[in-house]
Amino acid sequence: MEHSMGALQSFIASYGWVIGLMLVLVCYKLVLRFFGVLVVPDNHIGIVNKKFKIFGTNRNLPEGKIISLNGEAGWQADTLAPGLQYFKWPWQYQIKFEAFKVVDKAYIATVEATDGISLTNKESNPTGRVFGKHVDCDTFQNARMFLSNGGERGTQISIVPPGTYRINTAMFKVADAKIQEVPDNMIGIVTTKDGRPLATGDIAGVEVPNHNMYQNGQGFIDSGGFKGPQVQVLMSGKYLLNPLFATVEYEKLTPVPIAEAGIVISYVGEAGQDVTGAEFQHANMVVKGHKGVWVEPFDPGNYPINPRTHKLELVSTANIVLNWATGKTEAHLLDEHLSTIKLRSSDGFPFPLDVSQIIHIPRNFAPMVIAQFGSVRALVTQVLEPTIGNYFRNAAQSSTVIDFVNNRQQIQQNARQCITEALAKYNVIAVDTLIGDLIPPDELMKPLKDRKVAEQEKLTYQTQELAEQTRKQYQEARALADTQASVVAAQRQVEIAKHTADAAVNTARGQADAKTLVSVADAAVIVNVGNAEAGRTLAIGKAEAAVIELKVHSMSSENFARVEVARALSTSGQKLVPDIIAGGSESNGGTMVEVLLANIVQKQLDAHKNGNATS
Repeated sequence: MEHSMGALQSFIASYGWVIGLMLVLVCYKLVLRFFGVLVVPDNHIGIVNKKFKIFGTNRNLPEGKIISLNGEAGWQADTLAPGLQYFKWPWQYQIKFEAFKVVDKAYIATVEATDGISLTNKESNPTGRVFGKHVDCDTFQNARMFLSNGGERGTQISIVPPGTYRINTAMFKVADAKIQEVPDNMIGIVTTKDGRPLATGDIAGVEVPNHNMYQNGQGFIDSGGFKGPQVQVLMSGKYLLNPLFATVEYEKLTPVPIAEAGIVISYVGEAGQDVTGAEFQHANMVVKGHKGVWVEPFDPGNYPINPRTHKLELVSTANIVLNWATGKTEAHLLDEHLSTIKLRSSDGFPFPLDVSQIIHIPRNFAPMVIAQFGSVRALVTQVLEPTIGNYFRNAAQSSTVIDFVNNRQQIQQNARQCITEALAKYNVIAVDTLIGDLIPPDELMKPLKDRKVAEQEKLTYQTQELAEQTRKQYQEARALADTQASVVAAQRQVEIAKHTADAAVNTARGQADAKTLVSVADAAVIVNVGNAEAGRTLAIGKAEAAVIELKVHSMSSENFARVEVARALSTSGQKLVPDIIAGGSESNGGTMVEVLLANIVQKQLDAHKNGNATS
């Protein structure tokens, strides 16, 4: 034990100065505080609670007050800035250090004042506001200014924007809230918690000026803004809204598609003057901003329309097809409740009829249609459905089923004209009326079907007969085509032969002409030669005659004849003596000579005849 005490005394002796220095450093604040000196840390303020007041008047706070302005005992309006503060005796003042209020850039701060004029005070708050009015107080950093300028107790309509602030938390209760951000392609529907009450029958407060899209709550109230849903909407973006004063709900932008017009029906605003003129007696229309149907339609695009206060009716400016046919519905669904029309003919037969009606609503007439009916669907239900149904029922009751079927085209034309006139009264154009399937009763259709079958069979037979004739003509044409080459060749041969014959004729004719000329020349030669020969012969004959005459004179004529016969026989080559001589005698020599002469003469005659026959 003694050893331990000795060691402690030795340690203190060696390091006593260190221990003393540490005690001074730890206790200097207590020492300073004892003498009324206070050090307020950086980034902090001192919230002062005065425990008592020794001298003077106003020692205690007035009844109902919490914050002291005149040095009364209690929480003081003024705060202590960072640094040294004097005369803040610990037995008289309770100091609480409070860090600076830092509002992040994504937030705002709402404020509730614990002191100020009561909102129930009729003199300061005759309209019954539920939020404390805005007063100049350096963004709630000066409680004295707040109270001096008539600040009111309770939730404040003003907010603290992002930043760093020295706020007396004994006077103001501050809470963070996110900055209001409206997403892209959406709008913010605002509902305010303060302002004038709405009049009976109104559903939303009209747009008022000077409030910077509800960010200046006091400006909204001062401009006569109404409590409750608001007509004016917030576009996409960030807003420093007091969430205790105004709440926001998001809605998508209202689209108006291509080939459609948007007709606005406003449920808020002043009752405007009708702008349709004397010619349009069915309903009233007003200009934009007034209550009723706006006369100017919206063209295709996206619009920030408040669906709580306005209604946008879309009207197709393209052709609209409506089907009175069970189970057949177009994409617009305007005809989803329409069905096949049931008709009854004059002869008592029921039969169904499908009808398609094409209509067109021009852009400038679309507001008139909405003003009259409220929607295109109502137009279909109240006008088109009864008009078309009744027309065809009346047409069917004045005609038999067979006549209705046979006169379908004429009935369709009449229906188009009648419906066009009926819709024109409502500023709707009837483009066309088309009759669909006609299904008469089977007991009526069977004879027609049988007749048609017979006609078709007859037509089939005629067609087949015509086909056979055509096939026959085809076969003939084909055979003719197959022999065409031979025919052409034969024709060419004929033409060639003809040309050859013509050439031969021309050649022969030329030769004949040449021969004719030669013959004429030859004939002349022959004539000349003949004449010469004749002369020669005549001369010779005359000479021979003279000789013969001399011979005759020298011998008798009979002997002269015999001599001449013998000479002729000797030069003829004829056998004078036959190889065999039958009978006869030498005494008959004269007779034998006569026989020989007779044979020679006969052969000469036969030879002459044969020559003539051959030529």
